[in-house]
Amino acid sequence: MAPFDMSAFGAFGYALVFGAIGFGFGAVLEMAGFGDTRKLSAQFYFKDLTVLKVMFTGIIVAAVLLAGASAFGLLDMSRVWVNPTYLWPGIVGGLVMGVGFVIGGFCPGTSVVAASTLKIDGMLFLLGALGGVWLFGETVGSFEPFFLSSYMGRFTLDEWLGLPVGVTVLLVVAMALLMFWAGELAERHFGQKQPWAAIALRPRSVGKVVAAGTLVAASLVIVARGQPTPAQKFDLLGAEVRRPIEERGIFVDPAEVVALRKDLNIQVVIVDLRDEHDFNLFHIGGSRRVDPAALTRPAGYKPLLDQPATTVTFLVGNGENTALWAWKTLKALGATNLYIIEGGMNHWLERYAVPACVAERSRAPSSDPEAPAYRFAYATGSSLPASWPEIPTAKAFRSPCEDLISSAAGHHGGDHEEIEWPTYSFAKKVKLKTKAAVKGGCG
Repeated sequence: MAPFDMSAFGAFGYALVFGAIGFGFGAVLEMAGFGDTRKLSAQFYFKDLTVLKVMFTGIIVAAVLLAGASAFGLLDMSRVWVNPTYLWPGIVGGLVMGVGFVIGGFCPGTSVVAASTLKIDGMLFLLGALGGVWLFGETVGSFEPFFLSSYMGRFTLDEWLGLPVGVTVLLVVAMALLMFWAGELAERHFGQKQPWAAIALRPRSVGKVVAAGTLVAASLVIVARGQPTPAQKFDLLGAEVRRPIEERGIFVDPAEVVALRKDLNIQVVIVDLRDEHDFNLFHIGGSRRVDPAALTRPAGYKPLLDQPATTVTFLVGNGENTALWAWKTLKALGATNLYIIEGGMNHWLERYAVPACVAERSRAPSSDPEAPAYRFAYATGSSLPASWPEIPTAKAFRSPCEDLISSAAGHHGGDHEEIEWPTYSFAKKVKLKTKAAVKGGCG
């Protein structure tokens, strides 16, 4: 699914494509009169709302096309860059830019348009903007805590409203059309000085009515179609995503997981997909339990998508089936550096065994591949050396067998046990990948 990979064009190809888009965008802004500060400032006095109408036309047309392309499987929205939300810094920055827009009559993008046509006010505004960027870069360290505060990651309107994407797009389209209608009424009163009683409420342009109806109809189609489920998205992904499953490139030996946990340059996150009972019996140190069903909801999958580039996430169940389902789900949602612990917790306990007094392997193998292969005498959580095999020796752990013997004898204290795990050979499969953020806009 799109966005398309343009790496084959090379640096020169990138420059040509994005240069053409940039020049085209600037030409359209100039032809629309956005290089004239009087036209731009008139929107704040309700005399000429061309800026609002042009910008929101772009917003709703893009929203309908993006949501429609996603609904019909033509676009993978997880690969579309969305600027992360920093709520309060964003509000303050928007107010600062708004005040500058009112005073100077330009936004940064339109000042470039004006400067390119040799307008002196545009040149001065652009110089001021560049100076402000420099000043910000020199002083941001003094207010960095606020600048990085209220971080919400990739946060979209449908998540905020708790509504399906199609319904959200329909509401945005309806809001924009209502603003267009109210804006034209305001232009006739404040700009053309027509009295309110003489202004007809019905739109005057048949073309605009047809265009508005087309957008509403397209939004209703998106509502009816709905967005693809993670399983449907995965089916639309290319062979390069499915091939690692067939070649078992995503199934990582427990020994490699342990080796990565020793690497201070890599952050290892382990997501345990088992139920609470199995998790309490035994789990890998530092892992966190996640209900597999939660991975289909934003609250469940967003923390796994919004992680540093040096983070590797491992999924683990008792076997591999549940983890594979979760891997496909998260991969369809855009997760990177995502792997499965080979053989699940059953294989982990084969490599890093717990004392016989704590658990023993079931004699009759279960037909369920996700059934636990070991029977635990009691819950150990992450208190055993097998939960932390990256520790060279386990002197910090008390011997549970000795504790049981001591308790039976009426006293406490057993010896500390010391374990050195065998060195297992494995084929390295983890390769760190980063998401390339292709950004743009009229900022």
